[in-house]
Amino acid sequence: MVSKLETLDRYIKCLHSDLQSGSRFSTITKTEIVNFVEQAEIPIIHALSIIGVSRTSFYRWRQKCNENYQISSQHEKSSYIKIYERVEVKELVFKVFHSPPSQYGFNRTTWRMDDLQQAIEREGSSVGKHAIRKVIKGAGFRWLKAKKVLTSKDPEYRVKLNNIQAILGGLKKNEGFFSIDEYGPFAVKQKPGKKLVGPGELFTVPQWQKSKGKLIMTAALELSTNQVTHFYSEKKDTEEMIKLLDILLSEYTHYDRIFLSWDAASWHISKKLFEKIESNNVMANITGSTRVEVAPLPAGAQFLNVIEAIFSGMSRAIIHNSNYQSIKEAKAAIDRYFEERNQYFLDNPKKAGKKIWGQEPSSTQFNESQNCKDPRYR
Repeated sequence: MVSKLETLDRYIKCLHSDLQSGSRFSTITKTEIVNFVEQAEIPIIHALSIIGVSRTSFYRWRQKCNENYQISSQHEKSSYIKIYERVEVKELVFKVFHSPPSQYGFNRTTWRMDDLQQAIEREGSSVGKHAIRKVIKGAGFRWLKAKKVLTSKDPEYRVKLNNIQAILGGLKKNEGFFSIDEYGPFAVKQKPGKKLVGPGELFTVPQWQKSKGKLIMTAALELSTNQVTHFYSEKKDTEEMIKLLDILLSEYTHYDRIFLSWDAASWHISKKLFEKIESNNVMANITGSTRVEVAPLPAGAQFLNVIEAIFSGMSRAIIHNSNYQSIKEAKAAIDRYFEERNQYFLDNPKKAGKKIWGQEPSSTQFNESQNCKDPRYR
């Protein structure tokens, strides 16, 4: 276990004689103990347990010896190479590591440390888990869970994205940019969620419940003022989009132009809706009223829709853990949420971004690297 068994016996006898005489260890003895432990072919903690010296004392002595340069001047370093530094061990570990577990009879898709150690033993070498970890970590490997990448198959993805960013970058004071989407349908019943519970308290939600009704909310977020316009719909269709357009045109008459940004849902790109927009713009040219332009999101890129962050925050704040007794009560909570949120940004003017109403899980800003639609809260 050690480089020289005779050395071990000699130091143990030396220590025992010093302990029996009641004297402290001399500086020479401490130095010899430090060098003995450093040159042992076993872990330091095992060597210290054999000779009966505490780790605290050992590290204090070693620091003192290093300061006085006594170790390097009196003893040669051991030629022993630690197992996880041996070339043949590294090659064997990676030979097994780079092979699929099924090749060694394990019904798994990724390696576990226990299985990896067994597979290495089958190759004729006994290597401890600690050494295997050191070899793998030393080569820069780490355990990492795959992250889903948000993608869009739209061939005009970059063109549409650049167009939206150009609009936002040059948005004037007399122009508005609206992020539009629908929330729901969702059933009005007791909802699960995350909350604080007391000692011994059990938080449960029945799996089977009678719904008190369902809600669909259509909403638009104006990015420059952080104001949300919403109403409730029976269904998602073109008529609801036209209704939203009429509401926005009546509320934002002080704008010369508004931009509408939404995903590629069929009712967002219907012929009837675009005829309505074109008709409005014809009248705008004559009367000087508000013009409407469309800045569609790339197909399959709902994660870029900024209003999704608002929906996620609202859901976490007043939908999760709720148990509204009627549709009317649920609507009242939603109305109050947006009323308070809108008032906050009227009192504290700020464009959509960075600081949010308090519950939105991601920044309300147009950024293709973020996922506005938080799957935990929908």
